[in-house]
Amino acid sequence: MNKQPFLIAVFCFILGIFFQDYFLLPEKIVFAVIVIVVILCGFFFINRSDLFKIRNFIFSAMFFLSGIAFHGFNIAHPKFFNFKKNEVIVFKILKKLNSNEKYKKYEVSAEAGNQTFKAIVNIKRESEDLDFNHYYKSQAYITQPQNPECDFQFNYKKYLSRKNIAYLCYVNGEISSAARNDLGFAEKSKQKRLEILQKISTLKISSKSREFLKGIILADRTEIDAETVQDFNRSGLVHLLAISGTHIAVIFGIFYFLLTKFSSISLRKYAVLCSLVFIWIFAFFIGFGNSVVRSCIMLSIYFIYVILQRKPDLLHSLSLSALIILIVDTHQIFDVGFQLSFLAVLGIFWLNQPILKYFPRQDSFVKKLLFNTVSISLSAQLATLPLVLYYFHQFSFVSIIANFVIVPFSQVIIIFSFVMTGLIAVDLEFSLLNAVYDGLIRILLKVIHWFAEFDVFFYKNIPFNLAEIFVFYLCIYYGRFVLNKPNIKNAYHLALAVYAFLFVRISFDIYYNFQNEIHTFTYKELKILVIKNGGNAVFLLKNSSEENKIKDFIIDPYLSSRRINNFEIKHIPDPVKTVKIHHHQYKIN
Repeated sequence: MNKQPFLIAVFCFILGIFFQDYFLLPEKIVFAVIVIVVILCGFFFINRSDLFKIRNFIFSAMFFLSGIAFHGFNIAHPKFFNFKKNEVIVFKILKKLNSNEKYKKYEVSAEAGNQTFKAIVNIKRESEDLDFNHYYKSQAYITQPQNPECDFQFNYKKYLSRKNIAYLCYVNGEISSAARNDLGFAEKSKQKRLEILQKISTLKISSKSREFLKGIILADRTEIDAETVQDFNRSGLVHLLAISGTHIAVIFGIFYFLLTKFSSISLRKYAVLCSLVFIWIFAFFIGFGNSVVRSCIMLSIYFIYVILQRKPDLLHSLSLSALIILIVDTHQIFDVGFQLSFLAVLGIFWLNQPILKYFPRQDSFVKKLLFNTVSISLSAQLATLPLVLYYFHQFSFVSIIANFVIVPFSQVIIIFSFVMTGLIAVDLEFSLLNAVYDGLIRILLKVIHWFAEFDVFFYKNIPFNLAEIFVFYLCIYYGRFVLNKPNIKNAYHLALAVYAFLFVRISFDIYYNFQNEIHTFTYKELKILVIKNGGNAVFLLKNSSEENKIKDFIIDPYLSSRRINNFEIKHIPDPVKTVKIHHHQYKIN
């Protein structure tokens, strides 16, 4: 604890958040917790030997209780109003969200019937884009998100409630607008970003290259087509589209290089500070995403250590950045991107150097760059694998090779994309540069698509639960010691961890293979009947154009949650209204 106080602090703080989220302690108890935290904090100013002996316990308890207190005040309780099904709403845009084939989606602050609330507004795909410069008014169908039917389905209602959003609005009338004269600095920045995105949309390059450019620099993936997203997911390269540590480091490097190129050595310290200021401005401009803030904080702490001539500590900066983000918004711990971002860096810290030892000697710049890229990529993938399996239940072995091939060139792509975005922002356009960029991205997307087509290496519906996550991380923990020092003792500990993982996994497989059930699901107005017998399942449904979505949102999640080995989809003729199984009637309509 003496060496890594911030790591212990953030771990205890996270436990406190989970505790409060599960038990939902009332406000009076939360206030009592705050009093206890203040008392515990006071103990650090009392110089007594008996308190000194338990200082570690006091420190841990203080941050655990702080997590409870902060989350207690952060838990959103959306207000519910008696709206009519169709209401006239007035709203302003807070954030543009991912579109689907039918609607463009926006997170908004809305007003209806003298009541103000946050909502998700859906407008038809062919409608004009909305912006931050206007208030909008329209007739809309207002509804509340529904709880999922089953435990294995994504809880969209809870996801929205963490953002204090309780309503979905579907615009079904003409949208009128009025110019705003109350734009704040943050909204002006969002509008400027939106204008740059609109300029990119008019660029004379392929649509896929345009959407890639928006995603890799401006963190806008709202219009990327489903096929491209699927290719990135199946090839394990979706992190290229997320603004991450690599992007921030490259952008920092560009600005630092330009400043040092035209200044003396004595001004290097100021070049570092100016570069740090620039990446924070960039982070603000693109909306302070989790991985962006984490990267900016870590880079800032690292270079502050360097400027102060102290040895940088990766875990200190990682833990401190996590603590700062969670203090500002405790709900971020439930964000998958937050979890994957921090675990990737933790995995690099834990596994990179041990893995790098097994590569050939790095006696040239090219070898050093290549081997470090491969070892960092492998470390991050191993560290995030349990969570990827838990949330997405799929994995492709080709992703390992794809990352080895693509990631070393990602810095060139990021720099090129950053230059393109900068030129577009100042209304400079060069046809030759556009053609070169378009050609490069087309080749990149074709290579990624080629990797994504290796179905033989792609596994989906992989069951994985919290117990398996915990034991898998034990394997990763002990794996480092075997890589560093392969001896009998370390191999024994790793073997025990692997045995524990296999025991847990096989136990859950056996348990679910003894479970039989008949269940009815609803997707929109369609009924789906599933008959589970051990490790086999049969799905009964009528022919529908929505079958692919039913498979994505109902069948696949069910298969992974119930650990189904074999399944079959049977189509019921249209005239059939009910199905009789074991003397029970089940409606199919």
